[in-house]
Amino acid sequence: MEKNANAAHSGTASGEAPEKEATRPIAVLLVEDNPDQCRAYEAELTREGYAVRVAHDGWEALAACQQAMPDIVVTDINMPGMDGIDAMERLIGKNNRIPIILYSSYAGYRDNYRSWSADAYLTKSADLTELTATIRRVLEARRHTNEIPGL
Repeated sequence: MEKNANAAHSGTASGEAPEKEATRPIAVLLVEDNPDQCRAYEAELTREGYAVRVAHDGWEALAACQQAMPDIVVTDINMPGMDGIDAMERLIGKNNRIPIILYSSYAGYRDNYRSWSADAYLTKSADLTELTATIRRVLEARRHTNEIPGL
């Protein structure tokens, strides 16, 4: 009888250790208007194990977040339509807990006070090591402050 109680508690009929609960990959919304850069970033982030959705401007980013809020947003700044800073401000207005990384070719935006709401600001590089490290760092910091449900 005790074996059955342990089996029921463990979730298996034989009393073996339960299987690990499946975890979903971290959802990254990548907002980038340059098709070549977009493909490169998407491929690298997918290799890193992230579930990547792509938007090509701020308007598409807002629509994507309306459908399903990602765990983190990585956005270019200088894009047609709505730029990354305007999109970031609107996203934060809807969910001030969403981590956002501004990823731009222009280091000068770092001094723009409107960019200071971002969790991180990176200047684009062909080496994506800094981007992937920053995503991990921002998510880890949010985990420690319990600001991302489910992570």
